[in-house]
Amino acid sequence: MMEETKLLQWSVIRSLLAILQWWAFNVTVIIMNKWIFQSEVEDETVVSKLISTMVYLYKLCRGAELLVDGENLKLDFKFPLSVSCIHFICSAIGAYLMIKVFKVKPLITVDPEDRWRRIFPMSFVFCINIVLGNVSLRYIPVSFMQTIKSFTPATTVVLQWLVWRKYFDWRIWASLVPIVGGILLTSVTELSFNMLGFCAALFGCLATSTKTILAESLLHGYKFDRMIPLMSVLPYGSTANINTVYYMAPFATMILAVPAMLLEGNGVLEWLHTHESLCSSLIIIFSSGVLAFCLNFSIFYVIHSTTAVTFNVAGNLKVAVAVLISWLIFRNPISGLNAVGCAVTLVGCTFYGYVRHLLSQQPPGTPTPRTPRTPRTPLNRMELLPLVNDKLDDKV
Repeated sequence: MMEETKLLQWSVIRSLLAILQWWAFNVTVIIMNKWIFQSEVEDETVVSKLISTMVYLYKLCRGAELLVDGENLKLDFKFPLSVSCIHFICSAIGAYLMIKVFKVKPLITVDPEDRWRRIFPMSFVFCINIVLGNVSLRYIPVSFMQTIKSFTPATTVVLQWLVWRKYFDWRIWASLVPIVGGILLTSVTELSFNMLGFCAALFGCLATSTKTILAESLLHGYKFDRMIPLMSVLPYGSTANINTVYYMAPFATMILAVPAMLLEGNGVLEWLHTHESLCSSLIIIFSSGVLAFCLNFSIFYVIHSTTAVTFNVAGNLKVAVAVLISWLIFRNPISGLNAVGCAVTLVGCTFYGYVRHLLSQQPPGTPTPRTPRTPRTPLNRMELLPLVNDKLDDKV
């Protein structure tokens, strides 16, 4: 009895640690990316004081002049394609080290033909998803971007209904109402609204959903299968299996390298020649890539340390934590109705996860209330469940 109690306590502690490290990596990556794109720095913000201390210590160690002001602190690196490319490179190297060198996970062998026929299309959509996430961070506040990303369950269900003609339990559709309503309220009342950033975040949701639908067909037959339901709710760029990072990150780098050089190459070269505190700025930019890979790895750990229900609740709380911390750091204006819209969206996502859990727990023979019968209405209860499994997120 004592051993069972200790085992249970350790399981709870392990789950809490897994969730906390997932939250930490996710929020840190998003905040760092926003900071990288930031062109204006307010001296009173927490992040300014934090970076001031870091730069001060760095210059102190080098014996350089100790003058640190807000103007010198801004990175003003307005190149989302280049940042995404750096993240892909760091993730490709990290996945190689984890699988080939440290052998943390065995390599899932994929035939060379299937790498181009199956992995490459996935990598293309994956690349678009990451770029759109970074573009949205460039133009809109973190709080607004995170709320829009919560729209992913709705886009996934609608796309499955339109593309695959899947029909779902009416409770699935009902659970999407507060999500859609909350997004609409948040968008209408957003004080820092930017159409380009909003569209990038919204199309990012569609890219995430498309990636899930493609994964269902393209990765069928490989051991990636068990992670497919999670891929649509991963943090703004992450994947649920380290093997998917191993295969997709190099393809994504190859896809994005040429557009990044053509569209942003001159701007990056100019930034390198004119930016002050170049070394410390590059350290911050490349650190965001390393942390992006760590985020992928942390998701793999949290999936295996928590239950589906815990994971869903933790995912929604993570969004709330990211919104709160981003507001404390960047102090972007948030109206009362905007905060209500964000809260309604998160409640809707939690309710959606609860409905999915209820449907998945019903015995096969249990009658399930559903939409009206049509020739295309599925007979199997599992067909009534969308691919979206639980609340994760997306980030490489």
